[in-house]
Amino acid sequence: MKCVGIKPKIKQGLKIKHGLQSIFLTCVMVVNYGHAAENLPDVTSTEPSEITYKFTTTYLGSSDNNNAIDVNLRAVDDIHTAWMGEYGDRNGFRQLRAGYAYNPQFNYIRPTFSVQLATKGYIAESISAEIGDKNFAILGIAHTNLQEYYDLGHDPSDAVTFGVGSRTLENNEFYLFQIFDNRLHTQQRNSHLVWRYKFLNNQRLVIDASYKTGLNADNVFIHDYGLSVDYDYKQYFVRIARDNFANFNPSNQMRLSAGFRF
Repeated sequence: MKCVGIKPKIKQGLKIKHGLQSIFLTCVMVVNYGHAAENLPDVTSTEPSEITYKFTTTYLGSSDNNNAIDVNLRAVDDIHTAWMGEYGDRNGFRQLRAGYAYNPQFNYIRPTFSVQLATKGYIAESISAEIGDKNFAILGIAHTNLQEYYDLGHDPSDAVTFGVGSRTLENNEFYLFQIFDNRLHTQQRNSHLVWRYKFLNNQRLVIDASYKTGLNADNVFIHDYGLSVDYDYKQYFVRIARDNFANFNPSNQMRLSAGFRF
């Protein structure tokens, strides 16, 4: 589980965390209002946007034989996204979850505010943003209430994100960013290099190469690599991923996802 490295000495970390959230949120609001006059969407339009859906099933095969299945349904309505899903593994751990994200689009800043709830009392919130035009900075901060949860993102849950990205080449997107624990003193860091390429005939390829370092569930310092490849063809998509020390646990994992949009 993603409860590795939880220590009782977190009160100071909580104060720092909330301070960072306040600072980051203030920065987002300042930049937003600074560009509001030229970036606000046309609110006079009454034409409703079309809701699109995405259904995904994921099989997680682990080297310790605690294999798992996750199903997820996501709905997108312009700048609003909502999702719900269920995770279950061979050892009997089950968890239902639901979430919402708000993603307004401006010329020079594209913030995302999200919250997630799950059974077993789990709550998470995050703020992230792309700042810039075709070349941009990536900033983010995430916070949870430290309840039991299996993180399907496979990055530190209480963390800060920073990086850069570019869309200067037509049909190409590049991202280089790092997500690191800023609360539980685990030294966990995941670095990602992502390339997205859009074909002309409704196809897309995404390659995410990652490198992780930090303390695992047994407080042993580890470092290893991960790789995932996504391929979209029209409304269908598949993903295959290899992740050693998945969620900084001792087991290695292969993940296969498939689904469709409608």
